[in-house]
Amino acid sequence: MFQQLHTKHQPIGQFENTRFEKIHNVTFKSSFEASILVAQEIASLIKEKQDQNKKCVLGLATGSSPIKVYEELVRMHKEDGLSFENVIAFNLDEYFPMDKSNIQSYFYFMHEHLFNHVNILPENINIPNGAISIDQLHQYCIDYEMKIKALGGLDFQLLGIGRTGHIGFNEPGSHLNSGTRIITLNHITRIDAAPSFFGIENVPRKAITMGIGTVKDAKRIVLLAWGANKNTILKKTIEGDISATVPATYLQQHGNTTFVLDEEASSELTRVKTPWLVKSCVWNAPLKLKAVTWLSNLLAKPILKLTDQDYNDNGMSGLLAEEGTAYDLNIKMFNKLQHTITGWPGGKPFAEDSNRPERANPSKKRVIIFSPHPDDDVISMGGTFDRLVQQGHEVHVAYQTSGNIAVSDEEALKFAEISKEFNTDSKKVNGIIEFIKNKKGNDLVDSLDVRKLKGAIRKSESLGATRYLSLPDKNVHFLNLPFYETGTIKKGNLSEDDIATMKNIIDTVKPHQIFAAGDLADPHGTHKVCLDALFAALEEMKSEKEYMKDCWVWLYRGAWHEWDSHEIEMAIPMSPEQVLRKRHAIFYHQSQKDGVMFQGDDSREFWVRVEDRNRLTAKKYNDLGLTDYAAIEAFKRYHY
Repeated sequence: MFQQLHTKHQPIGQFENTRFEKIHNVTFKSSFEASILVAQEIASLIKEKQDQNKKCVLGLATGSSPIKVYEELVRMHKEDGLSFENVIAFNLDEYFPMDKSNIQSYFYFMHEHLFNHVNILPENINIPNGAISIDQLHQYCIDYEMKIKALGGLDFQLLGIGRTGHIGFNEPGSHLNSGTRIITLNHITRIDAAPSFFGIENVPRKAITMGIGTVKDAKRIVLLAWGANKNTILKKTIEGDISATVPATYLQQHGNTTFVLDEEASSELTRVKTPWLVKSCVWNAPLKLKAVTWLSNLLAKPILKLTDQDYNDNGMSGLLAEEGTAYDLNIKMFNKLQHTITGWPGGKPFAEDSNRPERANPSKKRVIIFSPHPDDDVISMGGTFDRLVQQGHEVHVAYQTSGNIAVSDEEALKFAEISKEFNTDSKKVNGIIEFIKNKKGNDLVDSLDVRKLKGAIRKSESLGATRYLSLPDKNVHFLNLPFYETGTIKKGNLSEDDIATMKNIIDTVKPHQIFAAGDLADPHGTHKVCLDALFAALEEMKSEKEYMKDCWVWLYRGAWHEWDSHEIEMAIPMSPEQVLRKRHAIFYHQSQKDGVMFQGDDSREFWVRVEDRNRLTAKKYNDLGLTDYAAIEAFKRYHY
């Protein structure tokens, strides 16, 4: 993918490949690199205003997307001398009601990530007051608006985008000229906020937000969007018609707006998903497979039934001209997909393996399955896990985090009260019970003992599942990576200790295969940090350890997403009996079964959604003309 080196605004519609796009956007390989460049743009504006002896009026956003931007601005202040004395900041929004001291407040967020670490004057910090009385709210919103206008409007507005298409908290239905006001939050918005509040029931139903009109009056707007869970709404925003149902589309009318995206977030844009529809392509092997599977799905025809006319009518005449005939191309792509299917995830011993996804030798492999949480292994690749063990490989499971945050207080209390039956006078047990029973809504940080109990619950569930799959206890490893152990949803940064722990388990096992979660939907989520820890370890070890030359890495995805058909490099079919065994293994994770805390916007239990996902993957293969299986688990190889 073409990688931009700056965030500077460019006119829309100048190039053929962006002709469907109505908002300028740039795509970067990583959110980290993009965030650095956005921070540099903000810093340049601050310095420019300082040189002119003027105030710099910034509109600032909260949420996970701008965190790295704020971290870089703090670094520039501390190391490069960037001053914030001339900065006047206005935050987009705040929950209502919400006290400033609440760790879920945006007041708390902004001070934790930015204001406490730079020399901005306290009187220049403006954040909507979520504790204002309801009878004063109307006038308060008018005053907030007038204060921005008195300063000449916003020089720069930083935005994120919600899955509803909201900017700030301007939910669907917001008016083009709306100003600062109170608004009722969309259900999807509250679902997305639920993890931070430990359940949707704790998420406020209302918020104070700057209006669309206020945002659009900003002289410069930069919107940040990371991860695959934003790709659908971004396509609607960038390529769709202006509509109140997607408030972010109003930004099409702004002449100096840039969307800054990572590759996952931009993946649904026409020029990315189907580049052959907008420009001539260099047809490499992955692009050929992507195009042919897309055409097969579009026309609802198996690959082997696609015709010359099908290709010509759908923008793929260049590919056909290169390949000769649809017949030849179809067979080539069909064979490529067919060769991804195997019942031997560790390789088939003593078999000819040139057309198989895994090597035949060594016939018995040492395998590490990295699981970010203590259930991702069986949820995402339980069938493959089972088969690796049954086929005689030396399988190890390494749970990267304790997963204690995802255990409800009710579940922990149940175990604590059972323990009390056998340890009546235990101060520790009684202390846990007292802490949980007296826990207030704003008291979201568990005590160390409560966290240990919740971690122990997840550990025992994991051992139940691995024992069911006949894995020896000595092959089960609980890494408890330090970045996770904060007691809150917000995790620490990846450290050398995290990477060292990963390197140690790899060096202990000396694997021929590594399986790891490649679910990148949320770049600030635990799965992404765990994957970064693995990648960092691999990068350091590949030149240090000779055995790493023979280690292959396979990435699976979680309960929410799956690899597209053209991305799959190893497909493991499951029989109906194996599907049931996988379900049984998942059931051992009882704390994550009923009323799970971090359900997302899918109300189905994990075992239901993953069975549907595996069944759908098998159906996609069948629709392309391949064998009809009950279910398929999918993997993509990572080359390091």
